[in-house]
Amino acid sequence: MNRRPARTRPRATTRTRTLPSTLAALSAIPLALTACGTGVTSDPSNPQGPEETVEVTNCGRKLTFDTTPENVVGMMPSQTEMLIRLGLQDSLAGQAQTDVSTLPEDIAEKAADVPVLSTDAPPAREDLLATAPDLVVSPTEYEFTAEQGFASIDQLKENGAQAYVATGGCADRRNTAEVTDVLTDITGLGAIMRVPEEAEELSAEAEDRLSAVDDAIEGSQRPSVAQVYVEGESLSAIGAGVEADIIKRAGGDNVFDPEAPEFAEFFAAEINPEEIISRNPEAIVFGVSGPAQEEETREYLHSTFPDVAAVENDVLIAVSQADLHPGTLGNIDAVETIAEELHPGAF
Repeated sequence: MNRRPARTRPRATTRTRTLPSTLAALSAIPLALTACGTGVTSDPSNPQGPEETVEVTNCGRKLTFDTTPENVVGMMPSQTEMLIRLGLQDSLAGQAQTDVSTLPEDIAEKAADVPVLSTDAPPAREDLLATAPDLVVSPTEYEFTAEQGFASIDQLKENGAQAYVATGGCADRRNTAEVTDVLTDITGLGAIMRVPEEAEELSAEAEDRLSAVDDAIEGSQRPSVAQVYVEGESLSAIGAGVEADIIKRAGGDNVFDPEAPEFAEFFAAEINPEEIISRNPEAIVFGVSGPAQEEETREYLHSTFPDVAAVENDVLIAVSQADLHPGTLGNIDAVETIAEELHPGAF
């Protein structure tokens, strides 16, 4: 396979071991949700009022909003970005986990004055509650784990706040999440925050970008792809969740089966290098937190898999780890990046 310079099968039994620390943090999340449903009803106590009651089903919970939330917290840059792109920067009372990824340049300035509640982990319970939020938007349910010292969903409710979790990050949806789940989040947050026109515009733009990829790669041969995460000498295969759907939407054929037992309870499984060698993928996709990890991962892949087709042909595709999180517009960025590398002649 020929490819442009990088930007930024035999069946074997996968042996699951202990996950690397970065992915293991997510394993505390019970597995992920149902699609979000929205509804709008008139408030009988104020039939002439400017606002109507909005009901949203999220992670199996019914959220009811009689008024528009005024103090909103984005628990990850991905959620903060979506809120800003919906025109809601003036409603932001806090942003969290800001070192996980940087906001896109075109909106970064709009978050400059938003208080930072945490940098590399969810905010402590007292720090989050101190902002007096009425809505907290999160990529997963992990951010509400009381045992970790975070404010639980019940504790937020006791303090007058409701939690909205990205559809793809809800516990019973995490392993079957799809890229298009982000459209559900746009619609849901647009309804909650009473900005339906902005939500419709943002959703249409996202759909157009996905459709453009579909059109470009239609009829193309689907190369085999292994999606991995490397931390030190630890190697994990990504076989399910929105991560796997990103590969599918980008026109790749994942060498790991999301229905396999090793992915029944979590979207990733630590593997031995032999699992990659036996499948001999034509491309390897890997998530990184920055340039240093990208360089380290490339060195690891070249030294560990010199005879694997993806390495021999240098089809090693790095994507931002943040773009693989549930509920982020970055999922679409990842689809575009991977598709252009897998099908360079189509773009």
